[in-house]
Parts: sequence; structure tokens; C-alpha cells
Amino acid sequence: MSEIQNISRRLFIKNVGLASGGLILACNYTLFSKDIESGNLTEFNPNLFVQLNSDGSLIIVASRSEMGNGVRTSLSSVVADEMEADWSRVTVKQAVGDEKYGDQNTDGSRSVTYLYETMRKMGAMTRMMLITAASKKWQVPENECTAKNHFILHSSGKKIGFGELVDTVQTLPVPTTISYKNPKDFKYIGKNLKSIDIKNFVNGSAVYGIDKRLPNMKFVAIARCPVTFGTVKSFDKTAALKIKGVLNIIELPKIDRPFGPLGGVAVIASNTWAAFKGREALEIKWNYGKNEGYDSEKYMAELTERVHKDGKIEKEIGDINKAFGEASKVVESTFQLPHLAHAPMEVPNAVAWVQGDTCEVWAPTQSPQTAREEVLAYLGTTKDKVTINVTFLGGGFGRKSKPDYIVEAVMVSKTINAPVQVVWSREDDIKHGYYHTVSSQYMKASLDTQGNVTGWLHRSAFPTIMSTFKPGTEYPAGWEASSAADIPFEIKNLKIESGQAPAMVRIGWMRSVINILHGFSINVFTDELAYAAKQDPLEFRLKLIGSDRIEDTKDPIKYDTARLKNVLKKAAKNANWGKPLPKGHAHGLAVHYSFNSYVASVVEVSMVDDKIKTHNVHTVIDCGTAVNRDTIKSQLEGAAIFGMSIAYYGKITAKDGAIEQNSYSDYRMIRMNEIPKVHVEIVESTEIPTGVGEPGVPVIAPAIINAVYKLTGKRYYNLPLSDYDLA
Repeated sequence: MSEIQNISRRLFIKNVGLASGGLILACNYTLFSKDIESGNLTEFNPNLFVQLNSDGSLIIVASRSEMGNGVRTSLSSVVADEMEADWSRVTVKQAVGDEKYGDQNTDGSRSVTYLYETMRKMGAMTRMMLITAASKKWQVPENECTAKNHFILHSSGKKIGFGELVDTVQTLPVPTTISYKNPKDFKYIGKNLKSIDIKNFVNGSAVYGIDKRLPNMKFVAIARCPVTFGTVKSFDKTAALKIKGVLNIIELPKIDRPFGPLGGVAVIASNTWAAFKGREALEIKWNYGKNEGYDSEKYMAELTERVHKDGKIEKEIGDINKAFGEASKVVESTFQLPHLAHAPMEVPNAVAWVQGDTCEVWAPTQSPQTAREEVLAYLGTTKDKVTINVTFLGGGFGRKSKPDYIVEAVMVSKTINAPVQVVWSREDDIKHGYYHTVSSQYMKASLDTQGNVTGWLHRSAFPTIMSTFKPGTEYPAGWEASSAADIPFEIKNLKIESGQAPAMVRIGWMRSVINILHGFSINVFTDELAYAAKQDPLEFRLKLIGSDRIEDTKDPIKYDTARLKNVLKKAAKNANWGKPLPKGHAHGLAVHYSFNSYVASVVEVSMVDDKIKTHNVHTVIDCGTAVNRDTIKSQLEGAAIFGMSIAYYGKITAKDGAIEQNSYSDYRMIRMNEIPKVHVEIVESTEIPTGVGEPGVPVIAPAIINAVYKLTGKRYYNLPLSDYDLA
């Protein structure tokens, strides 16, 4: 699957930019790169580098972006563990955006999944080469040598540091047979390893995109049309130019590409405050375009009407009409979920400096190669003239994989011939982003006299993410439909359909993507069926999942229903499901499979001052081999808070084509006093590592809704709960 090469220092310095000296290994992960000829680095697409220096320092190049996901630590720790390196000697260098690193897109909860085996191989080969070097130096058999904590030890008791062996290692070929550590000997993998960047995070030295500064840099705020896809008709900059610090005002055209800027009027100033104040003083007339008529309330009604009619068949098994006709009981429900915004703490921002036909960018981006492609498309230059430097990200959730804000900075820099920083305000972020899709879903199921589900119909209508790439697309892509179609239930009669849904705003993937809407409806509807069958919701789900089996899905990693049932049973046990709770408290549960991981949550709620309060969240995840337990725990704690924000407050609406929400004041997040105790269990496993950052989100909102039903007897099918009087 992968090929390791010992790269010459000259080529490495030229192509990668690390300091000279030391052992340098590059690894090619062929899933994402072309076949190469040995030794030709210009055609070699390595996505991971290791440099061991003579002073013992170890540099590992991280190709993925750090946004609180712990990816730099996880990627590096696997190499260090297999290598038997001292963690205190490890530093990480962030890769720029370049295809030589393979796939750098940090989303989809797949970084460790895709790179785990490659990283183990890299570390193991380095360790083996160091052992060979020591055996040659000492003139002893290799089987008398072992590696431990940055040293090679001989059975006689003598030892030598890794750094002292660099000169010898450089002359060695890369081994063709790999000897891996026994997992029981891991000292970093599967442990609670603190972030390698924690010191810089704590002392404030970590550089986020918004922190970047260049000499003579200008600051830019952009006025964009209130109606998505609208354009500038005319503008008067007289008042804006009178604001102290405002230097220039230019118009930016809209670029019709998937991640092209929306266009607008850019205010260039000597500081960010002046740029924002100058923007406020602009007088702009807009061409709102056809989207001015977008009303999210009316649109939801249209979607709901469509899901009550036959749709496009995505999957069909048996005969649901016969099942419904012969049923002892039929249950029907309709679900409505609004648009959501990513709203990361750090708003979109980018620094760009265009000098002639070259361009350098510093930005918090989840996809530096996509950013590079978009910059290239705008400038019309060559790849070697564009550099995308990746800073730390103050949150991303999928928003920062879409580089429209980066292209904006490049456009302004090119126009004024100076380095610039474009900074979005929170209002910009809420009003002009790429939104998680709105949806309406209709579900219908039949029960026999024993309470078994005999028929299942699920019809969804939602604007597809593909509309961003191919405007006019009105039905979901196969992978979007599959999150409803690939349910792990043993039901003989099943039909999954999609309804037509034109996109009225820019649709983009957000943390957990389509699993948010399908995880919600499936879990809430299953709970409703359990009560209709007069059965315990836990036992009903276990029975509905049925036998232990490997589901036949299109995904190369097949999912195992035994693992799904296991996390569900463990979460229920940890929460003391079925045992008495304090008066006025109730439990709700949900289970979901996404990003190849299995997650179940049990949520405990009560009613306090006519408001629902969440007290405890018990989450269990089976994500295969747990690379860094500390990161996994943090991700699931964050997922609980993220999911709670969706359940209680998440809602983006539009009126007359304009987004109505402005900031955290009316697009609320869960606040400190609302945070429950989050308890996390990680299932021990030797399976391949799978997703962690996203699969904890889909179970939270439905578990809350199911708990609220048990508490109040009221079933809520639409979110957020803040829309309702819950008393």
C-alpha cells in the first residue's frame, strides 16, 4: 500500500523545506498518489516525512490541519511509538498545501483511518534501520539489539542514542520486510497523550490565521449582498473614506465557482476596526437577483408537501404496501430540521500577498490543496508560484474546507499590490456561509401484533451538497441517500425515497453532515415505534437491529451489527438505564453508525423553571484502535455540546432572500451553565482506527428528544426546542 524512501538531503531541502542534515524518510501512500519511479521526488507524492537529526531531535511533518481535533499529535505519536522515540524529542512541522503530501483534506473524520498503517510502517522502518546501524557500529548481531526510548540497547548493557547513529543510517537501504511492535508494548498509541501543541495553546504563542501579521499589511472588511448570489449595482464610498484609517475602497466581482467569493465592496484600512467602520458607512445598492424571494418558512412547507408524495426510489426491499395493509398498527411522522451554520469561534480569515505572478497565503484552512487550486484558477499562474501556509484553526467543523475567504484576500492583494488580511465579522460568518442543509422527512412504519416492525418507509427532501458543485442539482448524491438507506435493521419490507429540493443558499458539509438529519429522524421514530409497541426503547432497538452480522454496504469498511449493539448496551449500562432516577428526571437514548464508527448516547434531562436541562450524557464509542484516548474523549465531549446546540438552539432562517440571524445572540450556542457532565467510554478494539470527530454528534439531539418525551409525554419532531413552549 505504501512505499518508504530514504531521500537525499539536497532533494528534500529543495522540495520540502526542512533543514539539512539527518536521516530523511518519505512515505508514499498510494491510495492518494500516482505510481512513481524510485528516487524521483518531483513525481513522488509523500504525505508523511520523518527527519532524525544527529542531535537526536525528531521532526515529523503533519499533512493534516489542526483545529482542536488533535491530528498533529495523533499522526506523530504513531510514528514515535513504532520508532521507540522519546516523545519529548519530537516536534511537528506543518505541511503547506501540495499534492506531494497526498490527500490533505482534513474532514470526514478520516485522517487517522487513512494514515494509521502508513505511520506505523514509517516508524517501524526507522527503528529497524537504527538497529541495523547500531549492530554494524558494534559489530554484533541485530537480534542482540533493541530500541527503547530514543536509544538502541545491546544485550551486554551498552547503549547508543538515535542521533549518534544518523551518519550510519543514511548509508542504509530501506528494509523491505517490516517488523512491527506488539500492540501490548505501545506506550503512546491507545494512551492518554496530551497535545504536542498544548504549551503553545496555553501560553498564547500558537499562531492562528487571525494572528498572522506581515510588514505593511492592510486590513480588509467586505460588504456582501444580503441576498445570497446577489451583486453590486452601485455604491457611494464618500462617507466611508472619511473614516480615520480607511485607505481605499474597491469592488470585488462574484466568481462562479463552487468555492468562489460572493463578491461585494472591499474596504481597505490600516486596522480592522477602521475597515469595519468604513464598511458600515458605505452606501450600496444591490441587484438582489432571483433569490430575493427565498422565504425559509414557505420553502419548508414546500419540502414537507413533497415528502408526502412518492419520490425517487433509493432502496427497496419487499413490499411495504402489503406490510402496511396487513399491519396491526401503522405509525406515521414528519420531521423538519432547519439550516445550520458552522459558526466556529475563529471566523473565516486569510492573509495573502500577491507579488507579480507569485502568491503566498497564510490561513486557517482544512483543505490547503483546494485553496491552492482556487487561487490558481483566479490568478492564472502555475502551481510552483502559489504557497498555502496552514495555521492553527480556531475551529472548523467543515466551514474552513471551503476557501472563498482565501480567494477574497488574494483578489484584494493583487488589486492593491500589498499584503492584506481579510477578516470576516461574526455577522459575516452567520449571514454569508455555506449552510448545513434544511430538510423535511416523512416516515411510516407498520407493526404486527407482537410489536415487530414489518414495514419501513423513509422519504427525505433536502438540498444536496452537490448543488454547490453543480448548480441545479435537486436530488441527493448516493452517499447522502445511503445514510438513510443503510440502516442496520432487520426489516423485510423497506423503501427509501428522496424528494426534489432546489438549493436556495450555498450548501456545505458540516460536522457529521447528512447524519445529523437522518440520525435524528431514525432514532426519534424508532423510539416512537417502541412506545407504540409498548416495549422498552432499549430492548426494542436491540430486537430491531437483530442478528449479529456484517451489513452489505457500498463502503469498503463494512459495519458490524454486533459492535452497534455492544455500544448501545454499554451506554445503557453506564447510565443505569431502567433504574429509578431522581423525581422529574428522565433518560433518552440513541445509537448511530457513521464515519465507520459506532456511537450510542444516553442523555438524562429534567424540567427546571419550564426549561429542559441536560444533566448527564453517557456516550460509548467503538472507533477501532484508539490512537489517542485523550483526544477521543475530548472530541466526544465536544460532540455532546455541539449536538446540544443543534437540539436546543440551532436554526438559520431566511426572509426576502436574506439570512435573519446575525451572531451568537440569535444563533445561540450552549453556554457554560448549560453544559452537562459528559461521561465517555471507549471500547477496546484492535480493528482499524475509524472516525472520531464527527460520529458523536448525530446521537445527541435525538437522545434529548426521546428523554423529553419520557419526561413530558410530548414528542417533538422539529428542531430546535427553543421554538416551543416546553412547560
